[in-house]
Amino acid sequence: MKRIACFCIPAHGHTNPMTQVVRELVKRGNEVRFYSFEEFGEKIRATGAVFIPLDSYLPALTAQEENALKRVSLTEMTLQDIRITECLNDFLAAEFADFQPDVVYSDSVCFWGKLNAWKFGVPLVVSTSTFAFNQLSSQYMKHSPAEMADMIFGLPRISAALKKLRPLGYHVKGALSLIQSDNQTDSIVYTSKEFQPYAASYSDHYLFVGPSLPADAMPMKEKNRPLVYISLGTVINDRPDFYKNCIEALREVNADVIISCGNTVDMASLGTLPEHVQVFPRVDQLDVLARADVFLSHCGMNSVSESLYMATPLVLYPQTGEQAAVARRVREIGAGIDLKEDSADGIRAAVKQVLAKKAFAQAAETCSKGFRACPGIPGAAAFIEQAPHKSDAPDPLAVLNKENGKAILLYWLIGIVIGVLVGVFVGTKFIWIVGMVFGILQTPFGKMVGERNYKRLFGSD
Repeated sequence: MKRIACFCIPAHGHTNPMTQVVRELVKRGNEVRFYSFEEFGEKIRATGAVFIPLDSYLPALTAQEENALKRVSLTEMTLQDIRITECLNDFLAAEFADFQPDVVYSDSVCFWGKLNAWKFGVPLVVSTSTFAFNQLSSQYMKHSPAEMADMIFGLPRISAALKKLRPLGYHVKGALSLIQSDNQTDSIVYTSKEFQPYAASYSDHYLFVGPSLPADAMPMKEKNRPLVYISLGTVINDRPDFYKNCIEALREVNADVIISCGNTVDMASLGTLPEHVQVFPRVDQLDVLARADVFLSHCGMNSVSESLYMATPLVLYPQTGEQAAVARRVREIGAGIDLKEDSADGIRAAVKQVLAKKAFAQAAETCSKGFRACPGIPGAAAFIEQAPHKSDAPDPLAVLNKENGKAILLYWLIGIVIGVLVGVFVGTKFIWIVGMVFGILQTPFGKMVGERNYKRLFGSD
């Protein structure tokens, strides 16, 4: 039996995968304390773990900070994580002294869980609720200009906040080292190797367990006519205009429609609904997806995982860079298409295309089978119990970077030779042009070489 301390940020998409694993850990006789927030208390207590609320340690938010969090500002979310860590310092020091956990099981962006595991020398297992992101898979993230500006201008504030943690015994180089996956930290990823981008670049410290969902949850597609399900998740869902377009788009389509619009939308504002369209604040999403034939989704990782687990293809409508990365992977495996225009005509065309082409459903079914072949929740629990893990295998990312480094060195040697030749035969004043050209081309050259080396060393994902 192990004493296991669990930590998560106050977000459903990050908490839900962990609760399934925690239930299994308790079932196996482990003593588990789950440090979270009252919003999730009932769900956590239902696992059998001891729920310890942290709400009183949340720093007060200004109206500006609250609005930034609602916009999913990466800078503000990072700053809040750092502030919460600072507020929790004394409390968690006492908890670690009292509970003396054998393992810390922490969400990947829950700074206070990860930092305290490192501070007190407790083996850490990271819960990765999205894809694992390293230097390769992070290429899937396409941030908008606004998101890029938010991150760039937020760096000085983040650096200043991190400095405040150092006197408390938390030593961290930067926020990226807290967020990005590395090949030395034991990590659970709730997807399959087949769905994870660049899966071969991850070490044996990673266990791809598949979606954290009940194994007995099975698709039930037999019915009189198709079912279309629409949801924008639990965060950015205050979109009555979008739901109205969906209702208009599917008004004359021969299919049943279920829309989950969240608690902030006034359902009366959506007007009179056709008989075949139902709108709810919330639904049992896994149950609906078991019966659905297409899911118009914001492409949150949990929603997409549930959809593919239930062999339901998707219409992809991502709202953030992270969601766009998930949407890209769905496109690559052939299980969905982008919603190119969120007008009624655009929605109708996309939904009808997915319903008409069986290849989308077949790709989703193939992914579902891959998910179900993973170690699952029991495998995740065993991995946590056995932490820390050792591996004698070489770090695949280190091997790849070594090969890439050789190519970049050769690239610049060629550049130097060409520069010298230009200086001798054309004139020294033109050497800077050669240097500028090679500098500009280094990034696309490095990316091309990296892709080729990855395929040569590990094959194609």
